[in-house]
Amino acid sequence: MKSVAVNDEGLVAGLRSEMVGRTREIEAIVAMRATGRHVLIEGPPGTGKSTLLRALAELDGRGFEFVEGNAELTPARLIGSFDPAAVLESGYSPDVFIDGPLAAAMRDGSLLYIEEINRIPEETINVLITVMSEGELHVPRLGAIEAAEGFQMVAAMNPFDAVGTARISSAVYDRCCRLEMGYQSTEEETLIVGRSAGSQIATVGTGVVGRVVELVRATRTHADLRSGSSVRGAIDLTLLMAELARLRRLPHLDPGVSRDATQLALSGRVRVREGCGRSAAEVIEELWRRWLAPAEGDDQDSPEASDPKA
Repeated sequence: MKSVAVNDEGLVAGLRSEMVGRTREIEAIVAMRATGRHVLIEGPPGTGKSTLLRALAELDGRGFEFVEGNAELTPARLIGSFDPAAVLESGYSPDVFIDGPLAAAMRDGSLLYIEEINRIPEETINVLITVMSEGELHVPRLGAIEAAEGFQMVAAMNPFDAVGTARISSAVYDRCCRLEMGYQSTEEETLIVGRSAGSQIATVGTGVVGRVVELVRATRTHADLRSGSSVRGAIDLTLLMAELARLRRLPHLDPGVSRDATQLALSGRVRVREGCGRSAAEVIEELWRRWLAPAEGDDQDSPEASDPKA
């Protein structure tokens, strides 16, 4: 069941209660919603793009159609298609057409969220360009599908990941408003970890969580890394430290706990620069030694820990 739609001020207040920080982005997305503009959000993974849009659709009382962008997203998968068995029985009638996410969102006046738009084929992007321009879609043997009031497309892309992606044409940018979402501040990311880790924060300790967040943020600026970890890495690292410490009956900062947790949480999330001569695990080991390896004076049995090393 859809929730009751609220006014713009109520949307801003509701979204601020769902998100940590992001006041600028929340106000921007509500403004673009009010004007009916289509939106292109650019930002690295783990910056809250999906969280913001799902919360917007729920609070606004609109449906939400999610599309994962990849090379297999053909126009038919996006739009929909006729059921072959039903066509043999009754022909090409509207009753046997199965809506894809685009057709469903247009009919219902829903929010269509396309993740990683720069990974989908050009012919599929051309379908979206037509919809953004004309507000309708022409399907062979079916006819026109007009966009109901409230339909809006929001696409997202990671501008830092060039593997398996294509350049977005100026035709897309010309039909969208662009919103950039970068990483948040240290304080905001620490709050996000606190929300996500829940009761584990008390067992790990806020001092350790602060060091975890700083370690993860350091992956984004390390000279040997092409891309670092999002705040999801800090969440996973915190949870893994708490669980490994419990299972092994060791302090959270014991190397047998914190080193393993760091490698498990981060070594698969970072990408090493070509030619640096190091593996992801080696870089993560370096960062672990800087931020989480026990230092002289650390009380490993305490849930609190000293400040991170300079």
